[in-house]
Amino acid sequence: MHLAVLTIFPNMFDLFWDHGIVRRAIAAGLVQPETLDIRSFTDDRHQVTDDRPYGGGCGMVMKPEPLASAIAAARERIQGAVTVLMSPQGVKLSQQTAEGLARHRGLIFICGRYEGVDARVIQRHVDCELSIGDYVLSGGELAAMVAMDAVIRLLPGVLGGAQSAACDSFSDGLLEHGHYTRPREFEGRKVPEVLLSGDHQAIARWRQRMSLGETLLRRPELLERRALDERERQILQEWSQALERILRHQSAHRPDPLSGRQ
Repeated sequence: MHLAVLTIFPNMFDLFWDHGIVRRAIAAGLVQPETLDIRSFTDDRHQVTDDRPYGGGCGMVMKPEPLASAIAAARERIQGAVTVLMSPQGVKLSQQTAEGLARHRGLIFICGRYEGVDARVIQRHVDCELSIGDYVLSGGELAAMVAMDAVIRLLPGVLGGAQSAACDSFSDGLLEHGHYTRPREFEGRKVPEVLLSGDHQAIARWRQRMSLGETLLRRPELLERRALDERERQILQEWSQALERILRHQSAHRPDPLSGRQ
């Protein structure tokens, strides 16, 4: 996959390209990245990329001319690339969104600054707007890194195992089960025995049960949207019955305020 980032702070991406999974993907030739400095596409000696907004208001707006020229240059380098503007008005990034972006041969990420980008650039030169959450950042650089990391790890051959990405949280609409490594006991807590059994079917069942339990406790809305199969329904019924037993036990042992007994 070819990736291009348009920014006024290109040095911010040097460390991003040079670490972890992203670095390995680049070294393996699975990702070809480049960073374009929007300032180099200005035509004045001060390399101005912003100006006051028409109609007044606070802040500055990114000028259309240098940004449009930078997009054109990136599109010339990466034929058929999808141009993505990191924006709070965009579609919220999800695992499914990342999977969709990962299917393209090339992506161009625009990192806005100031109060935003001239609307004519968005209307004419942007294919989609993308947000990483309902909060405000100083610029689109960190948001672009988040989006690219989510996309890069989905590319075939990037992760160590073929199933690694498929097992991550949200990949199948559920949160992931807990993980354990050596030592077997840590601070009085032991690794679940089933994980030491060597019984792969039992381990798979345990992991599915824990995954559904984590999702039920932390993100129940994911289950509301999910088309549950028979096994998942059975597991959730078991969790429900366990919770009912706990509540009944707590009710039976509730202190009587009139008796004075605790």
